[in-house]
Amino acid sequence: MAKNVYFLSDAHLGSLAIPHKRTQERRLVRFLDSIKNKAAAIYLLGDMFDFWNEYRYVVPKGYTRFLGKISELTDMGVEVHFFTGNHDLWTYGYLEEECGMIVHRKPITTEIYGKLFFIAHGDGLGDPDKKFKFLKWMFHNRTCQRLLNAIHPRWGMWLGLNWAKHSRLKHADGKEPPYMGENREHLVLFTKEYIKNHPNIDYFIYGHRHIELDLMLSRKSRMMIIGDWIWQFTYVVYDGEHIFLEEYVEGESRP
Repeated sequence: MAKNVYFLSDAHLGSLAIPHKRTQERRLVRFLDSIKNKAAAIYLLGDMFDFWNEYRYVVPKGYTRFLGKISELTDMGVEVHFFTGNHDLWTYGYLEEECGMIVHRKPITTEIYGKLFFIAHGDGLGDPDKKFKFLKWMFHNRTCQRLLNAIHPRWGMWLGLNWAKHSRLKHADGKEPPYMGENREHLVLFTKEYIKNHPNIDYFIYGHRHIELDLMLSRKSRMMIIGDWIWQFTYVVYDGEHIFLEEYVEGESRP
């Protein structure tokens, strides 16, 4: 019997805008512990940290429970894939070398149990916002990354965490806007266009938007946006035959 493959996203661990962040991290770790013997692979689809930046000899304070559990999973032989999001893209080897994760900086297309998956964090896909595109270019620019790392970690981390806090508090209650409909949701529009040239993809899996969405776009292709691990505690599980969007409830899982 095949083991499950799990997808989750957007925990924003360490956020200064999340009052229950220690409880949140422990809940995430308990979930990971509950699936460790059932999982063939786990895909973390970005923004697992609210801000993550590695310096040559320094990594961010905290996250010890989460990183320890990830290290336990990879030591057990579970594949853990980490997709950089727009909050945690400044990783330069620590997560791979110390925690055993497989880091992806771009969307990937991969076969899992005979089905073709397109997997991405989702930031920028189909989004025409020029300001966001400029910020994304700047964040990925090597010169800008070197300038950030030239700042003392005390101030560099303060700058990054407060930028992330300000970004979250711009939204009502710190939450993302609700689903805007097929004709306005950027990821839906992107996926519909992408399918025209890639009709063989079975599943599109995204994070980033902090909403739950399960949408059939054709007789073959299905798209899922998998919520978050701040308020929703949702994830996708694929058992080789069926795929479900589920919510983690302490002590159990439910559809």
